[in-house]
Amino acid sequence: MTTLILDYKMGNLHTLSMRLKDIGVNYSVSDKPEDIVKADKLILPGVGHFARAMEQLTALNLLDALHEAVTIKQKPILGICLGMQLMASYSEEGEVSGLGWFDATVKRMSPLNKTTFKIPHIGWNSIKAAKENPLLAGLDEEARYYFVHAYHLVAANREDILATTLYESPFASAIHREQIFGVQFHPEKSHDQGLHMVENFIKI
Repeated sequence: MTTLILDYKMGNLHTLSMRLKDIGVNYSVSDKPEDIVKADKLILPGVGHFARAMEQLTALNLLDALHEAVTIKQKPILGICLGMQLMASYSEEGEVSGLGWFDATVKRMSPLNKTTFKIPHIGWNSIKAAKENPLLAGLDEEARYYFVHAYHLVAANREDILATTLYESPFASAIHREQIFGVQFHPEKSHDQGLHMVENFIKI
């Protein structure tokens, strides 16, 4: 079984690669459409601007392969940070359409108390499960995960929300539908509990 980390030139893949290596995952890193279609599982990471990310996916001719792998062949995929946001139908960051796998809009975070709740949201926060799911199996409810983001995903369907995080007000920090998973935080930077979550995804 092979897991592919999609490299669309929008983030440092070193830490994620090292964590997969640590847990013995057979993985590859690629920006080739044919590798997306052949892989058993996909990880869509990302750091940066939503519109720029969609431009990169388009320029590298990856959109058709992604849709074939995820929506037709139904390969499990995990989106991390920007990778999760790209699964939405639309983003205010650049005013562009996303992959459209979730009926959701990505919006800039705007807390009322900007002194206490600074944007971007950077640091360690817990997550609260909204439903049981194999991605969250065996995780400590008090565990904290590392976040770095200024935008958040607003799902039209509450059933798509897997977990929430409180940052003045709650926001969706994990989403799920069928074999598609997304997390707003960085499990690869979240110590043992984050690594356990990655292992859970590999087992799905």
